[in-house]
Amino acid sequence: MRFLIGGAVVSLFAAIGDVLRPKSFAGLFGAAPSIALATVGLTISKQGSQYAAAEAHSMIFGAIAFFIYAISVSRVLARYKTAALPTTIILMSVWFAVSIGLWRWWGRFS
Repeated sequence: MRFLIGGAVVSLFAAIGDVLRPKSFAGLFGAAPSIALATVGLTISKQGSQYAAAEAHSMIFGAIAFFIYAISVSRVLARYKTAALPTTIILMSVWFAVSIGLWRWWGRFS
């Protein structure tokens, strides 16, 4: 079921991404949002809305952390002209630290 829903939503997002300019946006609309929506829908039906809400918060925190990671990587690569592979691997610590920090911060309120 997840594959059918995910495939349909991936196709929809790919069509949206195909219309937008520049074409680099197509990748943004290709996979992650559609799989996340399918996963949340299936989680609600199997585990309930409370569990799905916790999963959705985790997805949001991961996305925010990835955004900060991507900005960090692009700035380091542009400013210091370092090699891409070591830079991306080393700066994954930024992604992990931000996502774990957001998750712990949110845990204090829930």
